[in-house]
Amino acid sequence: MVLPHEPEFQQAYNELVSALEESTLFQEHPHYKKVIPVVSVPERIIQFRVSWENDKGEIEVNNGFRVQFNSALGPYKGGLRFHPTVNLSVLKFLGFEQIFKNALTGLSMGGGKGGCDFNPKGRSDAEIRRFCVAFMRQLARYIGADRDVPAGDIGVGGREVGYLFGAYKQMQNNWSGVLTGKGLSWGGSLIRPEATGYGTVYYVEKMIEKATGGKETFKGKRVAISGSGNVAQYAALKVIELGGTVVSLSDSKGALISQSGIVPEQVEAIAAAKLKFKSLEEICKESASIFSGKTEYIAGVRPWTKVGQVDVALPCATQNEVSGDEAKALVDAGCKYIAEGSNMGSTVEAIDVFEANRSKNVWYAPGKAANCGGVAVSGLEMAQNSQRVSWTSEQVDEKLKNIMYTCFENCYNTAIKYSTEKSASGLPSLLQGANIAGFIKVADAMFDQGEVF
Repeated sequence: MVLPHEPEFQQAYNELVSALEESTLFQEHPHYKKVIPVVSVPERIIQFRVSWENDKGEIEVNNGFRVQFNSALGPYKGGLRFHPTVNLSVLKFLGFEQIFKNALTGLSMGGGKGGCDFNPKGRSDAEIRRFCVAFMRQLARYIGADRDVPAGDIGVGGREVGYLFGAYKQMQNNWSGVLTGKGLSWGGSLIRPEATGYGTVYYVEKMIEKATGGKETFKGKRVAISGSGNVAQYAALKVIELGGTVVSLSDSKGALISQSGIVPEQVEAIAAAKLKFKSLEEICKESASIFSGKTEYIAGVRPWTKVGQVDVALPCATQNEVSGDEAKALVDAGCKYIAEGSNMGSTVEAIDVFEANRSKNVWYAPGKAANCGGVAVSGLEMAQNSQRVSWTSEQVDEKLKNIMYTCFENCYNTAIKYSTEKSASGLPSLLQGANIAGFIKVADAMFDQGEVF
């Protein structure tokens, strides 16, 4: 498959197919090859016009999408992204990744993704509310608790989910768990905001444990994190809780570096300001008493080449945020564990660098495995909605931890089972393991249901 007009989707497709072809899967089970051309085409793509009224009383028009990619394992499940970069290639790549990511959680969820090229930055609450109502007016007929359950993503947080849910409820006269990431008083789940960041750290916990035979933990590790949104914030807080030192956060305009370690007070200040779409540069200036002398803000850079010696790297911002040269810099800086809190956070060149250094105990975990905690707790939210119950923070956190630990073991064991080689260090390719494990589960369901024969 060659899709030059869809580079992001082409990259995600190539990653999966390469991982499968470089393993022994097709040699041992040649029938699985039949699944590739079927699973790579969405079951349905919905594109619609979103026309809405801004605060000046003018009409604005945006392009809305929902890619319902695969329902073999359950209702379509995946976030909505409101960002000017949204297009079909981006949403197809995210939806394609979501199929296998959802499979790795062990929960009954298919894969999908949606969104709009609307930019919420600089918009008033009233404009965002009117936009969400207009967006849901088009989307409502295609979603439902047993059909398609969207969630938030970049540009879609708790406020937006609330507006979308309220609009759906009024239009359909139906209160159901049709969106996840809801408020706690109306069907949301505890630990959902924290889930992606926490889950990524839980996954890396198992990587460290396995690689060192249980001799090491996060304690004393220097951890570089990119991004400063929801995922990065909670990954940072969990790393700090486990005894690690967080040496960076970032946004699209620059990086915040702290050799002595970012502290929870700083993360909380960033979290509050990011709700108002403020940049890290603005936050550092406005909260100078918290940041002055303790951190350095560097404009126009990503953190990877600026953090010095580092043990763990967690890309938690957006796709393709680690280049080949940055990957080499991380390896040279002593980085042993790379796990993506973002989707497809590393370029092909970066992944090649990480994989080539497994013999030097460098271990890379792709986003479809390392960041599946977010959608896992969305699945737990769906379960709570179906049962009309609410679980405690401790219950949800324990379930999340178990899902991430099980996901790691599944990726690890699958990589060993189907690997054509093992690096000298004995570390199997988690990239290969994650892709194969997710693919097999989806493929088996598609055979059983007659979608492939």
